[in-house]
Amino acid sequence: MSSELTLRYGMNPHQTPARLFVAEGELPLTVLNGSPGFINLLDALNSWQLVRELKQATALPAAASFKHVSPAGAAVAVPLDETLRRAYFVGDRDLSPLATAYARARGADRISSFGDWIALSDTVDVATAELIRPEVSDGVIAPDYEPDALAILQAKKGGGYRVLQIDPDYEPPQLEQRQLFGLTLAQQRNTAVPTTADLTNIVTQNKDLPAEAILDMIVALLSLKYTQSNSVCYATQGQLIGVGAGQQSRIHCTRLAGSKADLWRLRQHPRVLELPFREKIGRPERDNAIDQFLLDGLTQAEEALWQQQFSQTPQRLSPAEKRAWLDDWQGVTLGSDAFFPFRDSIDRAQQSGVSYVVQPGGSIRDEGVIEACDQYGMVMVLTATRLFHH
Repeated sequence: MSSELTLRYGMNPHQTPARLFVAEGELPLTVLNGSPGFINLLDALNSWQLVRELKQATALPAAASFKHVSPAGAAVAVPLDETLRRAYFVGDRDLSPLATAYARARGADRISSFGDWIALSDTVDVATAELIRPEVSDGVIAPDYEPDALAILQAKKGGGYRVLQIDPDYEPPQLEQRQLFGLTLAQQRNTAVPTTADLTNIVTQNKDLPAEAILDMIVALLSLKYTQSNSVCYATQGQLIGVGAGQQSRIHCTRLAGSKADLWRLRQHPRVLELPFREKIGRPERDNAIDQFLLDGLTQAEEALWQQQFSQTPQRLSPAEKRAWLDDWQGVTLGSDAFFPFRDSIDRAQQSGVSYVVQPGGSIRDEGVIEACDQYGMVMVLTATRLFHH
């Protein structure tokens, strides 16, 4: 280890010089392969904190798929059923708990995960490396790697795949600093790690909060902690299924995350699972074809290009068929990094199977939001802890 890592450039190619360094001691990072860039390191250090805290809070292996300093997906190791195995393209292969967590994280929003940065809470095994191998990804960070798993990853991208090892015992100083426009901001680190103890203030008439929903709330809250604000996410089965990040309006966060959650659900429709792809189609092309299959209003040129991905033209789902599939869905958790100022987010969330809501509360309109949850029979928990991240 050393105290400094020289980077090719900063946020953009014209921003030179650039480096990663510590004022005292040694870096907790070791580059095992490739050459990470400035943005890679922003994703790596944010995503590592997320999976470390997910493992700490749930005692389950955790994984995250990061793009532009927010998670496209994050998950803990909840076993996959046959439908999700098909939707996530893992087939009948033997998955370790860590590989299961990564399959869920990558499967949340495969379009957004294209070219992701991966974070893994545990030693990377061969099963996980084999899942990563065919995916388009920029790099990975983990506390350790099995020798055979490391060899698989070092062979990606013609030997240029970025592989970072981080000291799992490293703890940063309590005071963090950031320079902006030549000025230095300082604050205490956000050390809040949500646990079941933070989920006791149930304010709705329905107070039935099962263990599965508690797990989803913890996954949602920790993911929001490392998502660019404003942020809202939908979670189920121990994973994110839709993230709305960096929006100025909370309802726009909710709509964006809800549309992604709907696509996650629609990808499991039997007609999607049986799409007649042509032979040897690449994974990115397959992901894009599924996304376009579920979209309405393609142009004639887009439609012609889309049809080239199939051995025969598939029958599209009608709007009514999509709505019927989505209506037969419940048990989803909606999480928010700050309070809902209006009930509109609850009304939108109800269309995407939301049965549970977790948020800080504290709005002068909390009563109206609670009333909306009661109308839909939802359970809502107020945590009193805001989780902004900028």
